[in-house]
Amino acid sequence: MNQIIQADCLKELADFPPESVDLSVFSPPYDDIRDYKKNWRFDFETLGKELLRVTKEGGVAVVVIGDATRNFAKTLTSFRLAVNWVDQIGWKLFETVIYKRDGNPGAWWNTRFRVDHEYVFMFFKGQKPKTFHKEHLMVPSKHAGKIYTGTDRLTNGGFKVIQPKAVNPMKCRGTVWQYATSNTEGNRLKLQHPATFPDRLAEDLILCFSEPGDVVLDPMCGSGTTCVMARKNYRNFIGIEISEEYCQIARKRLEVEVYPQQERLF
Repeated sequence: MNQIIQADCLKELADFPPESVDLSVFSPPYDDIRDYKKNWRFDFETLGKELLRVTKEGGVAVVVIGDATRNFAKTLTSFRLAVNWVDQIGWKLFETVIYKRDGNPGAWWNTRFRVDHEYVFMFFKGQKPKTFHKEHLMVPSKHAGKIYTGTDRLTNGGFKVIQPKAVNPMKCRGTVWQYATSNTEGNRLKLQHPATFPDRLAEDLILCFSEPGDVVLDPMCGSGTTCVMARKNYRNFIGIEISEEYCQIARKRLEVEVYPQQERLF
């Protein structure tokens, strides 16, 4: 518990006890975009099965993933993963969020649109997620202070008059989440990994789907973003990473970003 483990995640997860994890948040290598091994393909199906086994009833697994382009066509790796995990493994899909990268102009794209997003698939085990806190995901409403009036259409085709009411100053965030890219917000340790996602994205997911003291897993922890944000918010974490170099980066980040601040509280 609360450690970075250097290992193949599939082999390591096989030794985990069943229903021992509350939340998993990770971004897997896909379509050679993540610079691990050339032409390397990961066994997403076995990973999905192992995560389902180790996840508690009502627990959630969040996968941040995208697709490469091959000969002008999308690989559809992300969609295949989602369909396979639901239809073949037994996960249920709670929601799909678009993570929109901000502040990255990218190259000049002559033959297609610039890709500035990834998918955030939120899977859950059982009847419903056991934890869902949306308070920290609230955003200001542009109609705050206005009076809402008019009519609502009924299912039978009729209408009913809406009683006038004030619009709330805050509203729940939708399904497009926009963040600054890692190379504008990350620290020098984090940026030694070729494919990171924003600290705030990991933190938002952790605060939404877990409680203090819960176990948060990242089976491909890279530079340790999920683990850092879990510990900062008083969750227990387990990070698994096959690369010794990235394990060292993740451990160093915990030493620099988390432990000194928490020690000062006691």
